[in-house]
Amino acid sequence: MKRSNKLSNYRDFGILIIRVGLGIMFIYHGYPKLTGGINKWEALGGATKYVGIQFWPVMWGFSSALVETLGGVLLVIGLAFRPVCLLLIINLIIAIALNFGKGEGLDGASHAIEDAIAFAGLFFIGPGKFSVAKK
Repeated sequence: MKRSNKLSNYRDFGILIIRVGLGIMFIYHGYPKLTGGINKWEALGGATKYVGIQFWPVMWGFSSALVETLGGVLLVIGLAFRPVCLLLIINLIIAIALNFGKGEGLDGASHAIEDAIAFAGLFFIGPGKFSVAKK
């Protein structure tokens, strides 16, 4: 019992590790999409058809790439944390729908589901004290 109480002193450091790790990976995956141009954005935005949105695929694709990239940066520094988590959850719901829509099933959608669960938990936990938005 004593050991676990001592480890709870590092809760904010644990959140920092999760925030920075996920943020860097979202920057890594989002930046090529953001710089990919109109054709890339249109292909990316076409995924919205799986949730019934079939207009403005370029705008949705650009928005998705921007949320991944800028959202990753904001996660790392801990700014606008809860809105970013919410936007990333929405992005991941579209990715999940795309995987199921393409017939990839749970195996194809599992990574997006896992990330969405992580961001849902982080939404409620908050960014921790090692963030620029700390109180």
